[in-house]
Amino acid sequence: MNTINNVPNQIFIFDTTLRDGEQSPGASMNLEEKLGIAELLEEMGVDVIEAGFPIASNGDFEAVNEVARIVKESVICGLARSARGDIERAADALKPARRSRIHTFISTSPLHMKYKLRMEPEEVFQAVIDSVSYARNFTDDVEWSPEDGSRTDFDFLCRTVEAAIKAGATTINIPDTVGYSVPKEFGALISGLIDRVPNIDKAIVSTHCHNDLGLAVANSLAGIVSGARQVECTINGLGERAGNAALEEIVMALRTRQDKIPYITNIDTTCITRASRMVSSVTGFAVQPNKAIVGANAFAHESGIHQDGMLKHAETYEIMTPESVGLSQSKLIMGKHSGRHAFRVKLEELGYNLGDNAVQEAFRRFKELADKKKDVYDEDIVALVDDEVQRNNDAIQFGSLRVVCGSEGPQTATLSLLVDGLSYEVTSDGDGPVDATFNAIKEIVPHFANLQLYQVHAVTEGTDAQAEVSVRLEEKGKTVTGRGTDTDTLVASARAYVNALNKLVEKRNKTAPGAISA
Repeated sequence: MNTINNVPNQIFIFDTTLRDGEQSPGASMNLEEKLGIAELLEEMGVDVIEAGFPIASNGDFEAVNEVARIVKESVICGLARSARGDIERAADALKPARRSRIHTFISTSPLHMKYKLRMEPEEVFQAVIDSVSYARNFTDDVEWSPEDGSRTDFDFLCRTVEAAIKAGATTINIPDTVGYSVPKEFGALISGLIDRVPNIDKAIVSTHCHNDLGLAVANSLAGIVSGARQVECTINGLGERAGNAALEEIVMALRTRQDKIPYITNIDTTCITRASRMVSSVTGFAVQPNKAIVGANAFAHESGIHQDGMLKHAETYEIMTPESVGLSQSKLIMGKHSGRHAFRVKLEELGYNLGDNAVQEAFRRFKELADKKKDVYDEDIVALVDDEVQRNNDAIQFGSLRVVCGSEGPQTATLSLLVDGLSYEVTSDGDGPVDATFNAIKEIVPHFANLQLYQVHAVTEGTDAQAEVSVRLEEKGKTVTGRGTDTDTLVASARAYVNALNKLVEKRNKTAPGAISA
């Protein structure tokens, strides 16, 4: 049985939100957003942060390099294919890290070797040895993954794993790259490797499960029970296609069901809700209400029978407390008469540590919101601050909007934007107020991006609730998602579109990687 630091029930949490999570279409993050998430992951107690894929672009290299510079406790990991150039680029990006890891991989399934790599198995086998050996020149902490491991011939998988460990790999990660496995099968794969590979005790066995069949968390837990001691996962289950195993679900399953899964992690679970909200805000990917652990309904009870049970004893219908994941009940104590000091204290209660200028600007918007809304909830403040923080360095900034709409046209929008500090104002019409608003933005900032997603939901209840709008834009294969909030849905829409446009301008300077996965 593999152990970590001689603690047999310790599980490493390897978070890949900044790498695999960012590969979700439209989930691209800028440098400031990545750094904010990395700092929170470190605060949570994440053991390994996979910060990116340095060879993919200059932006990815810079992000890994900066995360490596600011994070002190977590191991910082960079992804690399088996090519020497990939490994060297990852090593360069990781130089500032106090503790670094190079994660190299190559496909090993017959399907991938034949159609993707166009390599013979023996060529792949040699590439495993060469890549791991080369990576060990830069760090003692090398992780190796056989991409599409769950569909790899078992005998060949055992050979490559044994060779990777012999070449110096200290972590062996087994990916269910396409989410094909079921728990019994994946658990047997992990236990089979531990039983069959003679030098497996010299490495930590890891899982990396995708959620195409909705089984990523179940497969990961099956891997743990079978001997895996590291789990690769993301906040909110973010990731390619249907996503990855969700960090919050794995951690809380281990914490809640100690009777059946007696393993521990270093995660401070009270940070979970804050991390979920931050990732959702940065990516514009709203968390579905019925999402386990972090969904809006996860601790909500509407059924009369359930409510009666809850009033008598909370454990009748709650297997964990809201406080255990950092969720506190909103208190209506903030309003238009609240002062700066109370507002700063509230921000600290909600987990924000902002500089004076950021607090001042957030307080200004809070007072504006308090004048419009009767009740200001914690969720309102979270949405407001997240909306403000991500716009600090935007080249294009929202100014004002006036819309004329109704059943009798034309619908028009008069919009002002600040572009590189200069103010511009136009009036445009369109097929409805949203179309008119977006046309006005295009007139001030000409572009050819396609609108792929326009989504609106309310932050809280009530007709005076803030609207939270997500906008996804696509240009020449590059997709970005912007987010905006305001009590006026059209203003929120304009803010979201402008936010996405800023990300698109930034992303134009990045080059997409080749074939990457895990």
